[in-house]
Amino acid sequence: MSFPSQSVGSSLRNEPAVKPSCAIEFYCSEDYTPEESVGYLMRRVLAMVAQEVERQLESSDLTSAQWVPLFKLSIGEVSTVAELARGCHLDAGAMTRMLDRLEAKGLCRRVRSVSDRRVVHIELTDAGRLAAADIPVVLSRVQNAHLAGFTVAEFETLKGFLRRILVNAKTPTSIPPAAESAHAT
Repeated sequence: MSFPSQSVGSSLRNEPAVKPSCAIEFYCSEDYTPEESVGYLMRRVLAMVAQEVERQLESSDLTSAQWVPLFKLSIGEVSTVAELARGCHLDAGAMTRMLDRLEAKGLCRRVRSVSDRRVVHIELTDAGRLAAADIPVVLSRVQNAHLAGFTVAEFETLKGFLRRILVNAKTPTSIPPAAESAHAT
């Protein structure tokens, strides 16, 4: 019977013969170029998509700050002021001001819960549902234009890479704070 070869001493310590690969460092502080940063590129793409979506929604008089909560409400992702604030990454005060503007446009209304007076639900009006119906049309058109020339496989690969970045962002790491890493040898 033959056994796979092991590194010297690995069988004594129950260590694997091959160590897992270390993370690749794609950036170096000595030659860091912001324009080549993945974060910068993602932010630029997102800004350009948002700008075009807002341009295409001009006729509906919706800003990007307004169409996002309207869309979240229309697809049933949220139903209360607190959920909407969390979903839009806004504090309670900013969300209140946003809802004031949406209500003034006749797109939604706040309704206090009958079972818990602390909870405020948000309902789309008929005009709000009509305005929200255009949002997925515009989002699809804009994103498809930005993906022009991609194959289906490239599109799926890109989504996979972005999902992996999100997983990495949610995973606790051992990256030292900036002050400590500057002094590390």
